[in-house]
Amino acid sequence: MTYHAPVSDMGFALKYGTGLTKALGEGFFGDLTMDDFEAVLAEAGRVAGEIIAPINQDGDRTGATFKDGAVTTAPGWKNAYDAWRKGGWNGLTAPTEWGGQALPHVLNAACVEMWNAASMAFAVGPLVGMSAIDAFTTHGSEKLKRVYLPKLVSGEWIATMQLTEPHAGSDVGALRTRADRAPDGTYRIKGQKIFITYGEHDLTDNIIHFVLARLPDAPPGTRGISLFLVPKFLVNADGSLGARAFDRAQTRHSWFTDLHHDPRRW
Repeated sequence: MTYHAPVSDMGFALKYGTGLTKALGEGFFGDLTMDDFEAVLAEAGRVAGEIIAPINQDGDRTGATFKDGAVTTAPGWKNAYDAWRKGGWNGLTAPTEWGGQALPHVLNAACVEMWNAASMAFAVGPLVGMSAIDAFTTHGSEKLKRVYLPKLVSGEWIATMQLTEPHAGSDVGALRTRADRAPDGTYRIKGQKIFITYGEHDLTDNIIHFVLARLPDAPPGTRGISLFLVPKFLVNADGSLGARAFDRAQTRHSWFTDLHHDPRRW
């Protein structure tokens, strides 16, 4: 498959369709210039066309395989992801505090279009991770941010969102996954989730699952939903990876008590 990103068209749309020229002129984006935007777009187009699009063929012909409890992506996919990650694309809009570039979301939107056009199967994983970074940056505890955000922003780890359950379908408010608080302040998560985008793969050595669950005394519906961080592998105090969390039927780390259930957290 060949893909040539319409970089000039995207630049034109940004300049004149979104009011970007005026925003830049008024200093809305600091010292960024249109030349900066165009340089990022040009490099994103190159990466999309030369690195991401070519992996589609092996993705279709070989696909991901599951053996001995492990998922292996198609040939070339890990190399493509590593190149994309090392280019800093995962942290384009993330805060500089955590290793991101803090560039405008309007620029990232154009890049996201290129990733999806080149290979949607590739793009959906990292893009879920970008959303998780936004949620984590806004609501996560400082302690857990220090452990997880640098790795998520760099793309060394990928995040997932675990929402759907077999009995509920798209009715998120009907979820039954339960979170019971342990004496040490962590939670034990019990339940079943399905359709987890990039829920298992070999692109990164850890996968950070953002899991919707309900506390025992939570009200029904969406107002009773809490969000928990469940890593594939627990993280030791020195930053190294420890035991596999899922094999222990418990998690060591959780974040967000329930913003809805406890109004004081607002």
